[in-house]
Amino acid sequence: MFKFKNAIVRRPGRSLVGGITSANLGKPDYELALQQHGKYIDALKRCGVEVTILEADERYPDSVFVEDTAVLTEKCAVITYPGAASRQGEEVSIKEALTKFYTTIECIEAPGTLDGGDVMMVGEHFYVGLSERTNEEGARQFAEILDKYGYTVSNVFMEKFLHLKSGLAYLENNNLLVAGEFINHPEFEKFNRIIIDESESYAGNCIWVNDVVLVPLRYPKTKIAIEQAGYKVIEVDVSEFRKLDGGLSCLSLRF
Repeated sequence: MFKFKNAIVRRPGRSLVGGITSANLGKPDYELALQQHGKYIDALKRCGVEVTILEADERYPDSVFVEDTAVLTEKCAVITYPGAASRQGEEVSIKEALTKFYTTIECIEAPGTLDGGDVMMVGEHFYVGLSERTNEEGARQFAEILDKYGYTVSNVFMEKFLHLKSGLAYLENNNLLVAGEFINHPEFEKFNRIIIDESESYAGNCIWVNDVVLVPLRYPKTKIAIEQAGYKVIEVDVSEFRKLDGGLSCLSLRF
């Protein structure tokens, strides 16, 4: 099984309070978000990865959610073209940061849009959620790019979640955390599904990092279910990022 060696994060800027949201949970507390982000970085380090920390970019309120700006594989990096107009441009500095790690960098181009939060990697296969942020042209370009490197891609039609990984988390070993509309989705029948209780659907966004699973704080049923599947769990409070529809996976690029 592969191991992640690196992660890239970006500090939240004060403009965070003006980020895109449909959550109706109020505006995030910037100082608390900064504290939570620091603890998130600490959790990643506890999983054995080297963390590159990018400075805040006040031009883009949502730029703390770096996952949406790139998809990273063992053979290439794919720079996305975010689906939200206010986020288009975030990917430029991410591409620059990735030149330190990748010699092969590909790019999604308009009119295609692709958010990294809509891409789930399972070995050498990638699932792409067609959402409000990722369109068919973006998915087509992504599949065409990855085909050159021997990867396969399939599209997942979705209706309710913002991103594919808002309700799915691949935990390796054929184990898949599933919530909401994905629980009975035929695309995921072959996996050992760990079903998230409806009352904790936000916790469907967890991340596997080197056999440890980062789980959002205050979702006890999810925590227990993952522990019963044999994983060590680290709980991380991301309440302020939830107010912007963000979750654990959104806050880093792991490779």
